Amino acid sequence: MLRSLIWLSFGTFAIGTEGFMIAGILPAMASDLQVSVAMAGHLVTCFALVYAISAPLTAVATASLPRKPLLAASIAAFALANLVAAIAPGYWWLMGSRALLALSAAAFTPAATGTAAMIAAPEKRGRAIAIIYSGMTIAVVVGVPAGTILAEHLGWRATFIGVAGLAVLALIGIVSQLPQVAAPPAASLGTRLAVARRPEVLSILGLTVLAIAGAFTVSTYAGALLKDVFNVSPSMIAFALFVVGIGSAAGNFFGGYAADRWNQRRFITTILVTLAVDFVAISLAATFAPDRAGLVVVVVALGIWGLFAWALPAVQQVRLVAVDPPLAAVSLSLNSSAIYLGTAAGATAGAAAIDLASVTAIGWVAALFEVAALIVFALTTRAGRRTWFRRDDIPACPGSGAQQRA
Repeated sequence: MLRSLIWLSFGTFAIGTEGFMIAGILPAMASDLQVSVAMAGHLVTCFALVYAISAPLTAVATASLPRKPLLAASIAAFALANLVAAIAPGYWWLMGSRALLALSAAAFTPAATGTAAMIAAPEKRGRAIAIIYSGMTIAVVVGVPAGTILAEHLGWRATFIGVAGLAVLALIGIVSQLPQVAAPPAASLGTRLAVARRPEVLSILGLTVLAIAGAFTVSTYAGALLKDVFNVSPSMIAFALFVVGIGSAAGNFFGGYAADRWNQRRFITTILVTLAVDFVAISLAATFAPDRAGLVVVVVALGIWGLFAWALPAVQQVRLVAVDPPLAAVSLSLNSSAIYLGTAAGATAGAAAIDLASVTAIGWVAALFEVAALIVFALTTRAGRRTWFRRDDIPACPGSGAQQRA
């Protein structure tokens, strides 16, 4: 089982590296393609929108397919799309390749997660899924800075060739090591839409969209901010993204721990308030201290962003599972779409801020998203100081620490 999971995790590592490395190579891409940084940012919007829309549709369309051929075909398509991106002669060719990348990633990642749960023993399913998602975390810590450095020495196109190589290695491992796994029972598109219409689910998904939008308003253009305001080298951008990666890895574990043990209302509020203040600090430092001291503030703030932004998904997933445990797979797939809708919204809002003002404005826009998320959260959860310090104000998911103590 471990050999199989390692190769599935390697596939998510390749996908995560490609998805997140754009922040580090965006200025170089914009210069080479002769478009503005804001225009280049729409490459992130394209990927996120296509992923968000296609993920539930792909899940329904491929529901009857055995998992191994599906995973092999989707990671092979991902490798091919990276090669198309590497040789893209212009901006719109690259935009098309990003759409292909999103389609293949939307087919691979949910199928990999479901396959991990199916081949693991019941008492090891949580750890199996964690192994799959560790590929994304490692991508943020290692893959993204490495891609930025590679782009500095060999050009941004080399990063796509490198990711294609990673995908091919994952393909070889999946073909040789993954056992045959039958298609699982799948929910219809109608079932998914019915779940999405439930008010409690909508409120959780809405919070995810707004919070992630704020995070990616900054994340997408972090490299451009560092280059344009502080005139740093690509190596320094890579270091800053490494700091983000360390914070993200810590936040992933931090969020999982807190979701099971802490008051969820208070924890989510703390995350949103911290992110809003953090993003304001980024814009203030970039505007009024475009020097070494301001650079230190921005890099530290980016690390704090990684810690708190990556702590949110775990608690949001626990809340979704608690709404209706038998339909957890459906609600969690909708959460993935909400994350990518937020990514698209953030990339678009950041581009608008840069066009209308400057790159230093992205922190203010990001903070507004977090304030909006805080308002939505306050309006859609039970109010009153009586419940503020209670752990059980939001139902815990089956098997969580709260239920075990009960």
